[in-house]
Amino acid sequence: MERRDFVVGVAVSAAIAGCSKTASLPVETDPAGPTSALDALLAPWTGSYGGTPRFDLVKVESFKPALLQGMDLIRAEMQKITDSSEAATFANTIEAFEDSGRALNRGMSVFGVYTSNLNDKQVQALESEMSPLLAAFDDEIIQNSKLFQRIKAVQTDSASADLTPEQQRLVDTHFRRFERRGAGLDEAQKIRLKAINQRLASLFTNFSQNQLADEEGYILTIDSEADLAGVPDSLRAGAAQAAKDRELAGKWVFTNTRSSMEPFLSYSSRRDLREKGWRMWVNRGNNDDQHDNKAIISEILQLRAERAKLLGYPTHAHWIIANNMAKTPDAALALMMKVWPAAVARAREEVADMQALADQEAVATKTADFMIEPWDYRYFAEKVRLAKYAIDQNEVKEYLQLDKLREGMFWAANQVYGLTFELVSGLPVFHPDVTVYEVQRGGKRVGMWYFDPYARKGKRSGAWMTDYRAQEQFKGAVTPIVSNNSNFVRGQPGEPVLISWDDATTMFHEFGHALHGLLSQVSYPTLAGTNVKRDFVEFPSQVNEYWFDTPEVLNRYAVHYKTGKAIPKELVDKVLAAKNFNQGFATVEYLASALYDMKIHLAATTDKAINSGDFEKKAMAEIGCPREIVMRHRPTQFGHIFADDGYSAGYYVYIWADAMTADVYEGFMEKGGLYNHDACKLLEESIMRVGNSIPPDEAFRRFRGRDVDTNALMRDRGFSVA
Repeated sequence: MERRDFVVGVAVSAAIAGCSKTASLPVETDPAGPTSALDALLAPWTGSYGGTPRFDLVKVESFKPALLQGMDLIRAEMQKITDSSEAATFANTIEAFEDSGRALNRGMSVFGVYTSNLNDKQVQALESEMSPLLAAFDDEIIQNSKLFQRIKAVQTDSASADLTPEQQRLVDTHFRRFERRGAGLDEAQKIRLKAINQRLASLFTNFSQNQLADEEGYILTIDSEADLAGVPDSLRAGAAQAAKDRELAGKWVFTNTRSSMEPFLSYSSRRDLREKGWRMWVNRGNNDDQHDNKAIISEILQLRAERAKLLGYPTHAHWIIANNMAKTPDAALALMMKVWPAAVARAREEVADMQALADQEAVATKTADFMIEPWDYRYFAEKVRLAKYAIDQNEVKEYLQLDKLREGMFWAANQVYGLTFELVSGLPVFHPDVTVYEVQRGGKRVGMWYFDPYARKGKRSGAWMTDYRAQEQFKGAVTPIVSNNSNFVRGQPGEPVLISWDDATTMFHEFGHALHGLLSQVSYPTLAGTNVKRDFVEFPSQVNEYWFDTPEVLNRYAVHYKTGKAIPKELVDKVLAAKNFNQGFATVEYLASALYDMKIHLAATTDKAINSGDFEKKAMAEIGCPREIVMRHRPTQFGHIFADDGYSAGYYVYIWADAMTADVYEGFMEKGGLYNHDACKLLEESIMRVGNSIPPDEAFRRFRGRDVDTNALMRDRGFSVA
């Protein structure tokens, strides 16, 4: 999931995927709605389904004037609040602030579509120009002394005011956000903080644009079909289509994205090509050219360290985690290091199994033996999987059709939450690939879900969820609009898209984020849906992964793309028996990144630049990372922590959320299973509906009846519990 907070009012703007074309379907329009590109970005969304974005009217050249106008509108709203002669109250200050910024928020939501997936040269230039301006405007609001004093006055008096628990939570949330971001600093400190934030905004943009440039600028081109040895037909088809898209018909292209390169590394029997592809993949942003990110990282770290000191924290890590469930870096590190030794031990066992197989093959083929290297890990892991469990992932993929699994997600959401999804035509979308669904329950609209599944030029890699609009009941009932975006490689026209078991799990994961947004039932948008603490936000999505491999879903929707027959029980049993296979690799690869993130932000200072590559070598040596495994995100492409502040000093959140997830799963099993009506109802009422209207630890206790048992995580991964 990716989220970009905006401090004013409905703080839910997010980077969203898209492309430069709009759908060719007839577009449903509202005569009373926006009629110009400027209005399309700022005016209220009107028409059917509670109003939806007018992508058909958007023009890149309108973003700058629209966003500047949106800022001016907020300035007027802030002045109205601060010029009031009345004493500050919840209504005239907190609610007035909550109701502000709606026009700019709409514009920022659509702007995120373009900066995430329409990032051509024109958009890149606009993003580079607007990012520091938007950062400066954020600081302008935060540093408005009159506004902060009114918010502080309401917070001071809130204990004696007649506020609901949610209203009290909203007051505390706004006050803490202002306080944490320097509203109480003196003027000289505010000036310096503003300069830091503007510079960071530019550096974040440069980092992400460099990463995108290397993902688009480097490709692995295969000229001869003989060089595709081991690569399954579905991947060959996608590579052939990618070549055609680049006017390289007759060749095969594997792009520098995870969705393309990881499968190639898993199946190609050409070790030299695996190494070539792997080096291309792990060196994104690290090629000593105009798109190199090393110097950018060093400056980001120094500026973050300086900002933390200004705000009264020892390090950036302390500043970030103080607002999370973990509270302190030590608590986050303690959980990671509880898991790390067992993960490393398992990884060493995996390497030994792979090395034995590689040695046998070398003898059988009379070729030179070799030590397992990082570009060999995925390939030999699949061979070991086949030898140990008789599982051929290519055989499994034949039952995992993208469209069918989307239907499976809908079915599971219906069983668990009573939701139905109806395809809608005629609404403006940002690319013909995008489909739109109305989400209902009991005949009443819950929200809208946009689905954008395919990789294309200009679209950042990965999979994510975002809000276009958050749920609220503050100024009348407003239903949410959310999207899921992926990067599946499209095959030949008319051919079903077959995906891996892991990719199917990821689909359910991201759909869990979407459900978290859709099921929200709070009053205020700042507290709605996924606007929760960073180490809680991954929890509902990870819980949703569990429904994918239930027999109820697989028997209906995991059907063979040719025969239509359901996946055989014996094949599923093999997959589930191997559930914890390669868990050493998966956990080490992730934790290496999370530990690096924490360590480098604890080590960063204002007076000494850190070389991110040198620090990587040092950190991996300190924790004893197996040499056959590299960080899941090496520093120069680690967009989670260097493309914005979002997951910085917070990549640990996935393991934190996983601890809660494993414990909740055991809770479902104790209550009778994942489809137990009472357990499903309790999950929705205690977790999915409440957003940030209650503290996350309280939300968890409402479901489980106690605090988290972190040993559940160890049991879930098949690691020994000390």
